Amino acid sequence: MADVTVIKTAAETALAQAYEAARDQLPGDDAVASQREAAFALFAKEGLPHRRIEEWKYTDLRALMREAKPLASPPDAAAKAQAKKAAAFLGDVETRRLVFVDGAFVPELSDLSALEPGLTVGSLADALAEGDPAVLAHVGKLAPKGDLAVALNTAFMGDGAVIRIAAGATIERPLHLCFVASQKPAATFVRSLVVAAPGARAMLIESHEGPSGSDYQVNAALELVVGDGAHVDHVKVIAEGAAALHVSTLAAAVGAKARFNAFTFTMGGAVVRNQIFLNFDGEDTVAGIRGATLLRGRQHADTTLFANHIAHGCQSREVFKTVLDDEAHGVFQGRIIVRRGAQKTDAKMMTQALLLSDRAEADNKPELEIFADDVQCGHGATSGALDKELKFYLMARGIPAAEAEALLIEAFLNEAIAGIEHAGLREALMDCVVGWLKARGAR
Repeated sequence: MADVTVIKTAAETALAQAYEAARDQLPGDDAVASQREAAFALFAKEGLPHRRIEEWKYTDLRALMREAKPLASPPDAAAKAQAKKAAAFLGDVETRRLVFVDGAFVPELSDLSALEPGLTVGSLADALAEGDPAVLAHVGKLAPKGDLAVALNTAFMGDGAVIRIAAGATIERPLHLCFVASQKPAATFVRSLVVAAPGARAMLIESHEGPSGSDYQVNAALELVVGDGAHVDHVKVIAEGAAALHVSTLAAAVGAKARFNAFTFTMGGAVVRNQIFLNFDGEDTVAGIRGATLLRGRQHADTTLFANHIAHGCQSREVFKTVLDDEAHGVFQGRIIVRRGAQKTDAKMMTQALLLSDRAEADNKPELEIFADDVQCGHGATSGALDKELKFYLMARGIPAAEAEALLIEAFLNEAIAGIEHAGLREALMDCVVGWLKARGAR
């Protein structure tokens, strides 16, 4: 049999060179270094994910990622000054901000004073450098090791947030992980860890943004442990610059009788891939996984979800809405897996795409894999244009055509956004929708 030589792309070659140059400077002890080596070995063998991998069929990163940017250097004063204006979309929503600029934690821009009882916050880079056993016990345990995007993140992970919430503690103010890119066309690999002990309650807001004039690259991962009886809400807002490439992974393990809500709002970036890996490890848990995506121009956004029902009696609801204009491409891949012991599972998934242009494209692929016999599961997918009869109904009552379209689009997205429990955040995101629609009408 003839030997097969795998040809590496320019991006894959650059990533290999970057890892070789950076490996000795990355934080962590020998155990962490070994974890990095194993992760990079997987990438070195497989390369960037491509269309022949089923989970990446619609987002061929090998083709979309023409080059790999150099690893970001520590932020300078100008980058930090610019980051002070970040997350303006939140308006008057009060949060405790933890700010990261070009992938590095910036304490002077973060709100670290008067922490609530039971709340501990810090930097992943510091925790890895110090060999914090409580952090090392979790990092790398939830994120799937076979995923190539996660493997790259594990190999290069530099900094990120470490948040621990003690048993029974309630954190009133949302915790805001604010990731900001500067003008430098660089690559960042951030890894965060959040551990909510049994009975804890908290809301996390994770935002990513940067300048429109820079084709920077982001690979972000968040590992989230939700203890028994805890209640955690996670809202991610992707408002990256128009030329940015953004790949992010949420890996969550949810305990018994817990409540977990996740919402992803995408309105920026040239190429975006959101991955959600959710394990129902304890019985009688309730989860709501939702998302809203607004795309125009030639933007590409992919949401890929794996809801793994392992335990008895859990309920999950997945609702994802996408609005596509111009030549935008929206992708949703959702898989609900019900394991053999997960009797009494109640899981339902719906994905809907609204196409405002004949040139837009929506690929929706919901899936069910059921290995138990006492379950209630279902999924659905729709895509199409605005309802002409509803638009005519509004126009017949004196509402101009553009305003009628905007009202219908807002109503379409509101079904997903309404699931956010924080009223101020709901309003802030609906204001983002209104702003997007105004920009569309002004073209």
